[in-house]
Amino acid sequence: MARAGFYAVESGKISFRRDGNWYSDEERIDNPRIALLFSRSIRVNPDGSYYLQVAEERAPITVEDTPYVVTTVEDGTDGDDLVVVTNDGERERLDPTTLEVGRDDVLYCRVKGGRFRARFLRSAYYHLSGRFEATDDGRFVIRIGGRRFPIRPTL
Repeated sequence: MARAGFYAVESGKISFRRDGNWYSDEERIDNPRIALLFSRSIRVNPDGSYYLQVAEERAPITVEDTPYVVTTVEDGTDGDDLVVVTNDGERERLDPTTLEVGRDDVLYCRVKGGRFRARFLRSAYYHLSGRFEATDDGRFVIRIGGRRFPIRPTL
């Protein structure tokens, strides 16, 4: 007997792409509730590959860059910190010591207690851009709460 819901999607190739969207085969999943469910259901195999776990159903997924993206940046409650919102709807304090810039000037930070790397979507990146400062040696820092934090290049 066929099961409704997740089973129907399990037969396709599921991927999470750099643009912060979920895809089944080559078709973008536009339903925000399904996208949120998938983002909250990401798990990691011992070999570092990813899968979705919804109840007892499992499906392998392809992750193009990072399993999480920063969708929004908000000012923290005390004014000296920032809060990032990830694609799974979770909010957490930005740890500015984890900021790094990669190829094509893509900004990343660590999330989920430092376990995962998250890519900043363009709108979240722009929210921070007014805080960026260039240093004399050509590098960049971010100013948060009167402190300057270096933004490291990825290796």
